[in-house]
Amino acid sequence: MSLHPTLQPYADAWTHSIEAISELVLPLAEAEWNRRTPCPAWSVRDVVSHVMGLDSEMLGDPRPIHTLPRDLFHVTTDHQRYMEMQVDVRRHHTAPEMTSELEYMIIRRNRQLRNESRDPGTKVRGPLGAELTLQEAMRRHAFDVWVHEQDLRKALGRPGDLDSPGAHIARDVLLDELPAVVAERANAPRSSAVVFDVHGPVEFLRTVRVDIQGRGTLETSPALGPAATIALDWETYVRLACGRVTPRATEDRVKTEGDPDLAAAILRNFTVTR
Repeated sequence: MSLHPTLQPYADAWTHSIEAISELVLPLAEAEWNRRTPCPAWSVRDVVSHVMGLDSEMLGDPRPIHTLPRDLFHVTTDHQRYMEMQVDVRRHHTAPEMTSELEYMIIRRNRQLRNESRDPGTKVRGPLGAELTLQEAMRRHAFDVWVHEQDLRKALGRPGDLDSPGAHIARDVLLDELPAVVAERANAPRSSAVVFDVHGPVEFLRTVRVDIQGRGTLETSPALGPAATIALDWETYVRLACGRVTPRATEDRVKTEGDPDLAAAILRNFTVTR
């Protein structure tokens, strides 16, 4: 048996992103591992630690036995505490220790993927003990690793891969969140529509329609006379949706038409990652 065809795109995206991360960090001097990234409160070392921690859990490795310091003021929720554990336990690791662990992890994960024969619907353990399908776990992981590749590229001044396999998975993951952003979090008027026009390496035009019950749905057809239209480039879309930048910091890269209050409410509530 081999990897199910449904899972192959996620494996390919992960492979592309993790190899890019390895290439980015392998030549770094010790001090460069401390560079700040757009991921709130995390350095280059922290981001790589997080990625390795996620992959170690995909491998089924036990989580580290570690007590978090009390002065990590950016850690306020159970989810953040869960994610910070794999990061903090590596905060004093040297550059050679980090790259060696990363290289070994990539070897192990590639072997795991080559031998993966489970059905996409197989239930697996996710963060905080959540149960999800293998397909969803691999999809989320491919998305997460690509986003963190972009964090590292921004921190190191090495832009790229905005149209890689991981970017297209990220597009689909983020689009799935749009109806809730518009209809629930921004409280768009019932029986209205909002259009998103995204250009750049990944381009798309999508409409979120809000029905009479206030439920949002995503459509590929453009809306006539939408309540608001938001146009922006793909990189800005990702950075806003992943909480890497504030709406105010991107005012020169985002154009809106229609109801200004609705557009502002959508942008205020655009972050969907935790």
